[in-house]
Amino acid sequence: MAVKINFNEAAAQTHTALVRNERAMNKSLLRLSTGVRILNAADDSAGLFIADMLGTVARAYEQGNRNIQTGISALQIAEASTAQIFDKLQEIYVRAQNAANDINDPNARAALQQEIRNFVDAIQKIGTDTEYNGIKLLDGTYKDKFIHYGARMEQTVYISIDDVRAQNLGAHLINTNGNKKSGASITSLTGIYSASALTATIGDRVVNASSGSYTSGTDTFYLLDAGVIANEVNSKLGDIGFKAKAVNVSIGDEYTAIANVAGTADLTFYVGGKTVSITGLDTNVSLDTLIEQINRAAATAGADLSASRSGNRLVLTSSQGYTIGLSVSLTTSATSATINVNQLINDLEGKSAGSVTAVSGTALTAAAAKVGDLYIARDTAFTANLSATGLGTYLIGSNTGSQFKNLYSIDVTTNEGAEVSMLIAEMAQRTVDKIRAQIGATMNNLQSIFDSQKVAYDNTKEAESVIRNTDYAKEMSEFTTYQIRMQATIAMLAQANTLPQLVLQLLR
Repeated sequence: MAVKINFNEAAAQTHTALVRNERAMNKSLLRLSTGVRILNAADDSAGLFIADMLGTVARAYEQGNRNIQTGISALQIAEASTAQIFDKLQEIYVRAQNAANDINDPNARAALQQEIRNFVDAIQKIGTDTEYNGIKLLDGTYKDKFIHYGARMEQTVYISIDDVRAQNLGAHLINTNGNKKSGASITSLTGIYSASALTATIGDRVVNASSGSYTSGTDTFYLLDAGVIANEVNSKLGDIGFKAKAVNVSIGDEYTAIANVAGTADLTFYVGGKTVSITGLDTNVSLDTLIEQINRAAATAGADLSASRSGNRLVLTSSQGYTIGLSVSLTTSATSATINVNQLINDLEGKSAGSVTAVSGTALTAAAAKVGDLYIARDTAFTANLSATGLGTYLIGSNTGSQFKNLYSIDVTTNEGAEVSMLIAEMAQRTVDKIRAQIGATMNNLQSIFDSQKVAYDNTKEAESVIRNTDYAKEMSEFTTYQIRMQATIAMLAQANTLPQLVLQLLR
């Protein structure tokens, strides 16, 4: 081998190995010191890119969950306020129910009305003032909003809270009064009850609407029945938000007698498919006795009919709002007689006491019917066709649209107003409950997303950690190796540095 002193190849190569080992050991030491495996892009360029993207997604998950938490906080405020509004509506409903009781005098109803106004005012203030960080939540302006929860574009939850102020809570209402289509008069009533003879269209559904039939000459017609329609609406349309109530109260003229002649009379009432018969009544029977007879016969027949008096007037009531039909048959020897129909029932035709001429060997008859008032309510607008075109029938209404009655329209100073107010309050409760349910469902949805996203965040951070962070067990093993190499390399460098000294032996 050649022996040189100007260049020590062994020492140079050993030094190069020393530099490399030192660089590797320093990098390993830095990884152990920082806990990060990728110290710069040169360490692992692909790994750095993937880890950075995973880190961005993890940060986005974290921010998304913070968005969810602020959203839930706002919705909690909104839900708590709607709960207060619902409580106020319950109080309004109860007070309207109280006012519907005719045991209340005008002063009591006026006091109840004042209480209701106070509750309405409280609802208005809650709906107007509820906010989160200056953002109004219940006045109808917080609509078509989004909470961004995800790490990517358009990962949002839609939120829209309707206006729950007093002027926007109430019922879409149709209130019709029984009226008679112009045409044939009632000459007699029969006990036929056919709930499919006539129909009414409520919204987009058809319901049965008739209660019985009457004969005018040779034709048979059917009576539309508010009570039947109300029952049909509640049973068949309740699932789409309808609520109906029928009321039928007949207040007759000042009572004197069933007829203006001596004799006996048979009375037959047709109410809700039931027949109530009273026979052999003296035409001059007293009002109290007549009331007692009607109530006793109605109870026996199981009919929804009750009789009472208001001053010296006969009051007939069907609590379910069924049409009240009445046939009167009079036996007398008089050549002519007048049956006081309007003293017995408030006939819709509004005619005076019917005058019937006697026919030898036959009974004198008269008939009348009172159709109830119908209230149909919903929390959204609708139309109803309650007519029967071309038939000589007692009608309840026509093809008409609902009218919105808000909480300010509640008036419990009369029985009828209190009954309607109960419907308005009930529909308002449904509206608020729907909004509460919507808010609650959104809160549950956001909470589920939060929980799911928290798991996704943990897994994403773990995936980033696998790429980016130091595996201490592995790195410590490599660091030990680098230390041993450094020690060995330094020892060998010392040996390599002694090689040129061999030249001295040649020079001796």
